[in-house]
Parts: sequence; structure tokens; C-alpha cells
Amino acid sequence: MKLGRTLRVGGISVAAVAAGVVTLVGPAEAADGPYEATITRTEFGIPHVVADDLPGAGFGHGYAFAQDNLCTLADTVLTLAGERSKYFGPDGTADSGLGVSSNMDSDVYYRAMNQSGKLRELLDDDGRLAPSSAAKSLVSGYVAGVNHYLAETGADQLPDPTCRGKAWVRPVTDLDVWRILHDLNQVGGTSSMLSQIATATPPAGAAAGDAPARIPSSGIGSNGWGIGGEATKSGNGMLLANPHFPWHGGKRFYQVQLTVPGELNVSGISLYGTPFVAVGHNATLAWTHTVSTAQRATLFQLALVDGDPTSYVVDGERAQMSTVDVPVEVLGDDGQVSTVHRTLYTSRYGPLLADGWSGTTAFALRGSNVDNLRDVDEWLGYGRAHDVGDLERVQREYQSMPFLNTVASDQEGTAYYADASVVPHVTDEHAAKCVDTPEGQALYPKQTVLNGSRAECDWGSDDDAIEPGLFGPDTMPRQTRADYVGNSNESPWLANAFEPLTGYPRIFGDIAESRSERDRSAHTMMADRRSGVDGLGEPGFDLESLRATAFGNRVQSAELLRDDVVALCRQNPTLTTSDGTSVDVRQACQVLADWNLRADLDSTGVVLWHEFYRRAEKAKDLYAVPFDPANPVTTPNTLNQGSATVRTALADAVAKFTELGVALDVQLGAVQRATFGDERIPVHGCAGSDGCFNVITTSERQLGADGYGDVVHGTSFVLAVELTDDGPRSSTITSYSQSANPASPHFTDQTRRYAEKRWVTGRYTAAEIAADPTATTVTVRG
Repeated sequence: MKLGRTLRVGGISVAAVAAGVVTLVGPAEAADGPYEATITRTEFGIPHVVADDLPGAGFGHGYAFAQDNLCTLADTVLTLAGERSKYFGPDGTADSGLGVSSNMDSDVYYRAMNQSGKLRELLDDDGRLAPSSAAKSLVSGYVAGVNHYLAETGADQLPDPTCRGKAWVRPVTDLDVWRILHDLNQVGGTSSMLSQIATATPPAGAAAGDAPARIPSSGIGSNGWGIGGEATKSGNGMLLANPHFPWHGGKRFYQVQLTVPGELNVSGISLYGTPFVAVGHNATLAWTHTVSTAQRATLFQLALVDGDPTSYVVDGERAQMSTVDVPVEVLGDDGQVSTVHRTLYTSRYGPLLADGWSGTTAFALRGSNVDNLRDVDEWLGYGRAHDVGDLERVQREYQSMPFLNTVASDQEGTAYYADASVVPHVTDEHAAKCVDTPEGQALYPKQTVLNGSRAECDWGSDDDAIEPGLFGPDTMPRQTRADYVGNSNESPWLANAFEPLTGYPRIFGDIAESRSERDRSAHTMMADRRSGVDGLGEPGFDLESLRATAFGNRVQSAELLRDDVVALCRQNPTLTTSDGTSVDVRQACQVLADWNLRADLDSTGVVLWHEFYRRAEKAKDLYAVPFDPANPVTTPNTLNQGSATVRTALADAVAKFTELGVALDVQLGAVQRATFGDERIPVHGCAGSDGCFNVITTSERQLGADGYGDVVHGTSFVLAVELTDDGPRSSTITSYSQSANPASPHFTDQTRRYAEKRWVTGRYTAAEIAADPTATTVTVRG
């Protein structure tokens, strides 16, 4: 048996043999402890964890994750403990990947959350709202694995220079991980309003208020396809998972396989700091998630007592706001740490917000996921489910998807969609009665502002809901099909183009309204593959054609309008910019005419199109043929040749290239790049607003002298899987790679592969894992 390289685990030598199997030697054989896991890493550092029980699987997962990303986890733990100001000062920024706030505001919010005792209350509950003992044991094992790695390595010897030797690196606790899970569940709810909550203060005197704060979009998204047997060549189900999350920070994905023989064998991705697989597959079922359009919180408009901005009226009775004193440790310019206090205000509905608080009115926020720690159990249930029927039963039991649609498919060829997420119980009738203030009516239905001066305007409830104030499973939009279902961050209405969903409350999303270009692109690509007109071979999906479709980089807006724009351009060789300058656009006509309508690295014309379209899409008269609910995929269409905005948009785009000294036919790869340390990697794909399925979002939307800035968000993990009778066949790619450690060999290895449109072969069975010649295996005990 030929020996390979020698590894070290906890200071003990490990011989890695050619087959990828290693044996611990020496004193480690006598080690004892409650946790044990075997970790096999295949290509690109992907860990496959095998353990005899669920705590052991969590232990192996936590250990492997800490090897790759401990510094990012330590930073997240610091943030959620409310201690950023203590180490970095109050004026620095806390960037969650979903929003930026000052360290001070972040600390005030999270310290107040921690002082409330909400998490301990949920964890100690013995009812349906509490995580199960299995979920708690998985978290405990994960925490033990992280801490085992930190103890054996030492903070001063960490391979990642980002946090090596830093005072803020410490062992994590179970509560730290539950904080990560709870904070994730607040996306679209309370954590989205962090700064508004942390800075709310009553006005002096009878000052006029600002407009109420809008709950911001999370900025994250996804594509998901569940493909049924009628649309596949094999008749088995297939799935495409394509979440769009931040490329940096604590909201990244980590690829892992967790196996407990006879109990669990699931492969996919977890979010940093979480112990379960959230998107992935087992032997017979695959699932993914997209960000739902349903609202996660509502505002309540309070009528204040005259002369007392901290008292409000409900049903004619005076109610007093509660106050919370929040102490925050702050590092001063002199290097000394002192304590600063801030007061937060809350009402019967929830915390007060800064904007809109005047001498007469104020706005409070109620989030639907404040009591939600059930999602660990739900995702564990997905991993154990056999088919989409099992998955739906799990959803009905736990009712915990925080802000996500679910798209799934099984081996039998059944496709499934549901918005089975946690949604405030506000029916259309309730909104008609209680969205009755001028401020509320101006925002509805995009945002719901209820009249807080009437108790009857608080949330209602369904009998089948797991907790009061929420919609129950019977109300939630869901669909099972034999052809396909999908979602690209639009409402449930068009999960399938042949059978639109209706009848759900407006708070879940719109019905029979125009779709985004990206959503239309998804349905178009699905139809073209089923009919075989996309140039990818015989009709129907197999693994190869699914991969090619995902990275086809078609640009829907250009497929609809490019030829019309070229015709307009050729009929008007000189156009006028918004500042009145005449521009010769003849070369632009030719560049667009020669473009292959793709957003590939070597595509010419796509950059010019983006600069034109981001200006033109603002035109209300862009299309000559309006949206028709009976033809939601193909309408609107046809350029309105008479639109002044369209003509100006093309002139301004051409003028911008001239100003920057950039060629009109510049290739996409020259201006769209991801930066990791000193390495800049060209990236294909484009903005979702252009109609790109393969979404890439850059720090600057408009072209600059150095391109578009860094890639910050977009296609993050892609899974294409076919659930064959002989087991799953899959391909994956993690666009930003497995490790955030710049010293790791897995810092950019998959990013370069993504840039080349090359996939990683999925390895699910023990034989497939052992067949990887690069595989190394260690057994870890702690």
C-alpha cells in the first residue's frame, strides 16, 4: 500500500494512503469523549462527514467548517454578541452581507435582543415552538467540533491571518449558534430594520415626523427548478438549485455531506455557522429555496397621546411605551474601554422605529419570525424525507421556513413548489379594514402598515397555525406537477406557466401582474429545453443539458428587444443625449447586431447593452405591446420606437463609453471581475434586471474606468442533480470557493473553475467518494 502525504490532527500524525483512507496512530487511539466523526475531503476541500449519531455528525461538520472559515465565524459571533464597538470602536461598520450599519447601532440592537432572554425562553420551552432534543444535540455537536479545532490549533496559530492572535477570537457556545440561526430568521423582519430600531428616540416638542420607514429588501435572491418526469429524458425527477447570496461575509454557503448510517445521508450546503444542510439532496429527494415575496413583518401606526410622545392610544385607552436600557462597551481613541448607554423603546406590537416618530404619530414593527427556532428540525426532516409528500408533511409539522419558498423534486418524477414560510396573518379583508391611514394607504400593498390605535387591527390567526398571528399550512400557496415548478423571486402566481396559482392573500405576493425579465427567462429556457429548440440536443432534460442551461447566460431583455434597438439605431444614426449633445451611434448599431445575446466572458455587446438597458428600463413606455395576464411569459414585448427615453438611453450609453475611453465592443471579462486578496478573476453572468438567469451583482451598477467594481453578490452555489433509479447523479459549483481564508488552497479554486464554466462532480455514495484520487480521510474525536 503506497503512502501519500502525512496529515496532522491535534498534533498526531496521520498517514494518508493512496485510496484516501487514513488511520490514526499512537496515543490518539486511546482518546475518549462523547463525539467522534470521520471526515473525508474530496476535490476542492469538500468534506463528507460520517458519524454514528447526529451529535457526531454535527461535531465533524463544525470541525471541518472551522478549519476553513473560523475567522468569519468568530466575526459573526462577535457581532451577534453586541461586542464590535469594544474591539473596533463605535464608528466602524458591521457588514452582514445583507446590509451595513455602524458598530454602535449593531451592538445596541443585538445587546437588546440578548438582554430580552427570548432565545433562552424558546430553548427552554417544552412545547411545539421549541427545538427538539435532536436539533439541540446537532447544534451542541457542531459547537464542540468548532471548539475542538480552535483548542488544538490555538488562536495564535490559526492559519487565517484575518483573525490570528486576535483578542476577539474565543470558543463558541451553543447560544452563539442559536443566535446565528435566530438572526438568519429575521431577514426581511426585525434585523432588516436594525439601525431604525437602535436609533429610535422620541422627538423634542411637537416636531413633524418623516415618512414611515420602509422595510428594505434583503437584496438576496435565487432561482430554483423542480423538474418532473414529463420534462426529463429519464422520467426521473431533477433539480436545479441556484441561490444568489453575498460573496463575502457570514452569509456565504459551505458545501458538506452529513451521513449517520441508517438515519441520515444528505449532501448540499449549509450557511456559515449553521449545522444542517439547507439546500441539497438525499438518495431520492432534492430541494432548494428561493427568497419569497411574502412580507415578514408589518408596521403599526401609533396615535400618540397629546404632549407625550412615549404614550399611545389603543381603543381610546392610554398605553405607555416600555423602555430598555442597553449598555455597550466602547473602545475609545485613547485605547480605553468605557460603557455607553442607549435607551430603546417598544410597544405592544414591537420596537419603535426612528423614521416617522413625530409629536403625534410613531411606527412600531412586528416581525413574524421572532419566535422561530424550529427550522433546524424542518431541515433535518427534509434530509430524512423520501419524496415530496414527506417533505410537505414536514413543512406542515414545523411551519418554520423563515423567508423562503421551497422547490423540490423526487426520484418518482414529482415536482413541488410551496411558499410554506412564516407570514403575518393579514388577510385581504383585514388589510382593507385596517390599512386606513394616509401613510399606510400610500405604501400598500408593497408594505403593510396597520392602524395600531385599534386592537382589532393586530394580526389574526389560523386554526392550523403552529403559533398565533400566522397563516397556517392550508392557506399557503403550493403546487405539485409532473412537468416542472420554479421560482425566481417572483410571487407564487407563476410557479408553473400552465397552471397559475391564485386565491392566496395579497401579503404573499401579487397575482396576475407582470413578471421580471429573469422570471420570464426561466420559463422561456424551460420551454425551449422541453421543445429542443435551444441547441442543446433532443428535447428534455438530462444532467448535461441542465448544466448547459444554467450557464447559458442568455439575456432575456436583449432577446426581446435587441433587434428592435438595432433597427432604431440604424434609422437614427445620430441621437441626442440627456444633456443635448449629438452622438454618432452607428458603431453601437453594429456592435449590438454582432452580439451573440449572451453574457459570457468573451461576449462583446453585452456591456453596451447593460449600459443602454439600465437607462431604458426606466421608461414607462418601453414596450409597444403591454403585459397580458393570459400570456405572462411572452408579454410585454416589442420596443416602442417612439419612446424618447429609449433614444436618450442609447445616446447616453454611447457617450459614457467615449467619456471613459472604453471600446464599445469591450468583452465582459475585461470589466466584470471578482477580487479575492490580490487575485482578480473574470466572472460571467449579468444583472438580474437585464434578464440574466445567472445573476451577478457588482459593487457598481454603472460602468467606470476600471469596470464595474467587485462582484459582491449573485450566483453563489449551483446544484444540478438527477435522481436516478441507481442513485443521485449531480454536479455542483461554489462560485466563491469553500474557504474565506486567503492562505487556504480552497480560497479561489472553485471561483476559477466557475469562471471557466467547469463543474465539480458530485460524490454521494461511499464508492464515489473513495474513487477520488485526491481524497484524504481523518477521524476526529473530542
